Amino acid sequence: MSRVTNDIENVSSTLNSSVIQVVSSVLTLVGTVTVMLLLSPLLTAITLIIVPLMVLGLKWITSRTGILFKQQQQHIGELNGYIEEIISGQKLIKAYSQEDRVIETFTEKGNKLKLSGFWAQTITGFIPKVMNMLNNLSFAVIAGVGGILALNGLVTIGMIVIFAEYARQFTRPLNDLANQFNTLLSAIAGAERVFDILDEQEEEKSHSKSDLSSIDGKVVFSDVSFSYEEGEEKQTIEHVSFTAFAGESIALVGPTGAGKTTLINLISRFYEANEGFISIDGIDIKEVSRDSLRKQMAFVLQDTFLFHGTIMENIRYGRLDASDKEVEEAAKLANADSFIRKLPKQYQTEINHDGNGISHGQKQLLAIARAMLANPRILILDEATSSIDTITELKIQEALARLMEGRTTFVIAHRLNTIRNADQILVLKDGKILEKGTHEELVDMKGYYAGMVG
Repeated sequence: MSRVTNDIENVSSTLNSSVIQVVSSVLTLVGTVTVMLLLSPLLTAITLIIVPLMVLGLKWITSRTGILFKQQQQHIGELNGYIEEIISGQKLIKAYSQEDRVIETFTEKGNKLKLSGFWAQTITGFIPKVMNMLNNLSFAVIAGVGGILALNGLVTIGMIVIFAEYARQFTRPLNDLANQFNTLLSAIAGAERVFDILDEQEEEKSHSKSDLSSIDGKVVFSDVSFSYEEGEEKQTIEHVSFTAFAGESIALVGPTGAGKTTLINLISRFYEANEGFISIDGIDIKEVSRDSLRKQMAFVLQDTFLFHGTIMENIRYGRLDASDKEVEEAAKLANADSFIRKLPKQYQTEINHDGNGISHGQKQLLAIARAMLANPRILILDEATSSIDTITELKIQEALARLMEGRTTFVIAHRLNTIRNADQILVLKDGKILEKGTHEELVDMKGYYAGMVG
């Protein structure tokens, strides 16, 4: 967010103020040098002797301020990020009485910003001083050399006076350019941070790829391997193969870091498999557009995200062209209609991303209603009943049963009692499938899963 606001604003204000100044200074410089050459090439050459000195002085200054301006923009970003974090986690900070530590950390980050900004501006302040010194040096040289030439009758006193004035006109735009150059360095520091984001590789949106439509939902993993970092020795997913037939429910269980969420991300192509392939109804998912692939899916996640807007709008996010009646029907199927009707404005009740005024369980019911409305062929459930009271869980389980009916469903579960009826359970550990089968089959195997069940 800091890059989108502070850094872009920095670049924008610099371009607005500096570009005109730079163009004006360059034109003045070219015009002045032209006139000086016409008046006296010798005195012009003497005047230009100060240019290398100016360049050396600027190089010394900007080589230091460039680094400091980069640090300044970085520290602004870190400070803004920290402010956002402590505001979002205000209740937690209060609950654990961590106010003093937060203030201490904020002060530390603020001091870093103050220090880099102080030295950037201090060293920048040397520019006008250096330029004034060189201006005076230039004037003294012209006056001295011009005096000698005048004594020898090579130039007139009037010529020396005129030339001295033009020499000042020559150094003034150089002063302006030097000052603008440092401002540009600050803008470049901001631009680099912005382009770090712009240069990130986007998801390809190839229109040449075919669309995935009207599928049954058979999903096949064939010797799939994946790692988040290229060249990483330890892969997150290693040689995973399984088949999920249309309409089956597949439960993914295992310890934290086993690769359950990674498998889901590979199905929805948030990441691409490094080896092997994943197919839906026999079609390699890399051969179809991401947009059409994801339109066949719906997600009900552990942490439900709600947008700022009405409940009606949040449910309709599953299918934007749905009518009000279809939204209400989806809410009824998800067991959400009864609590929505009790709200002051019912479906037109305004909520924000924190879901003010509704409980965590009710947010989950809205997420299920959203998925109902999307009517997907493939359903992803990521611990959708965690942190829910027993009564609400029963409502959610009933709604999920309706939602899962006839759909290929992938369920990430930590509470094993929620996946006893799954058609297939995949036990993952260290990125590999350790065991697979139904609940009864895995218990009879008396292996890792049986140990988890206890």
